[in-house]
Amino acid sequence: MKRNLSFILLFLLIALNISAKKYIVFYLGGQSNMDGHGTVKELPKELNKSIPGVYIFHGNSTIDSFQVGGQGVWDVLQPGHGAGHSSTFEGNNLSGKFGIELTFALEMQKFYPNENIALIKYSRGGTSIHKDAAGPFGCWEPDFTVGTGINQYDHFLATVRNAYAVRDIDGDGEDDELIPAGILWMQGESDCGKLEWANQYAANLKRLMDLIRAAFRTDDLPVVVGRISDSGNSPTGKVWKYGRELRWQQARFVSRDGNAALVTSTDNYDYSDPYHYDTEGYIDFGKQFAIQMRTLLK
Repeated sequence: MKRNLSFILLFLLIALNISAKKYIVFYLGGQSNMDGHGTVKELPKELNKSIPGVYIFHGNSTIDSFQVGGQGVWDVLQPGHGAGHSSTFEGNNLSGKFGIELTFALEMQKFYPNENIALIKYSRGGTSIHKDAAGPFGCWEPDFTVGTGINQYDHFLATVRNAYAVRDIDGDGEDDELIPAGILWMQGESDCGKLEWANQYAANLKRLMDLIRAAFRTDDLPVVVGRISDSGNSPTGKVWKYGRELRWQQARFVSRDGNAALVTSTDNYDYSDPYHYDTEGYIDFGKQFAIQMRTLLK
């Protein structure tokens, strides 16, 4: 009798494991052009709606030296996960802005129609990687210890912990399996203020990406980097003083990494202000991230 009971329990465990839904997970991080400044009201009708089958955990953005952030909930992806978004463990407070997440997810659904897709997003406008470039916005350098020592990397780790702590992300009553698939990174503008900051960017980005990969326990996790660009909307004709040098460092990181790609279409986008792309730019930007990610995943 005991032997039969053990067999039944083993069978049930196997059956439950087989039925568990698998989601390929992409992390979206960086500063304000990853936050997203596209305007939801300007979205075409086919994009201004939720995307069934794609779930997002958008960690609450928090300043350095504050209590650890990253609070959020898993929810179906829809417009409003751009600049101005906030979240708690009870729900999302959607904004009137969006970022690359919408068209990235839609393109990935086309590329991988048999896969379930999940996004984890944590980004914060104005943040740097170089510790001396942080200013009031925050820093991604894990050893940045100004104030309480809590920094953007800590908020990222909290976001990932909170996202993975949820066993059933789609609310169907069964545990889900989250499989890390890639990193999308758009950042660097804040590291352009001094030549020494810009020249150290490739090394700083490598260290950060290696640590983010380690957080997802996947050493060779694909990384797609968005290349910074300059609107020229400044009395000097250049918003980012050492932007050219930093762009070279981004390309240097990609060429040396072995599993990274660079999105270069940003040179073609119009701007809504001196620092951020317009709605059409973000629509295309997400598609270009997906194209490059697909290349790496192949």
